Amino acid sequence: MTMWGWVLLASVAAWAIKFCGYLMPVRWMASPRMGRVAGTLTIGLLASLTTMNAVAAGPGIALDARLGALVAAALALAVRLPFLAVVLAGAAAAALLRLLS
Repeated sequence: MTMWGWVLLASVAAWAIKFCGYLMPVRWMASPRMGRVAGTLTIGLLASLTTMNAVAAGPGIALDARLGALVAAALALAVRLPFLAVVLAGAAAAALLRLLS
């Protein structure tokens, strides 16, 4: 199958999965349990995407400045700094680690 065939197949699959959401009964989605599940899934997805972007390098793992930036940003979040300060701490850590390496 060509690349465009895979793109079209993935698009149809994504549309079908989204359409299934409209078929769910409203009472299922209105329950507090479903709200907790949706919130937990969102946090897990964002955490996995962040981790993959921080340590993935092709098919392998790379421990470089990106991981140091993630750790610095996590520490800034732990001390409850504002979001802009968290971003700046991560950027500064990445710049410093790249300068040192």
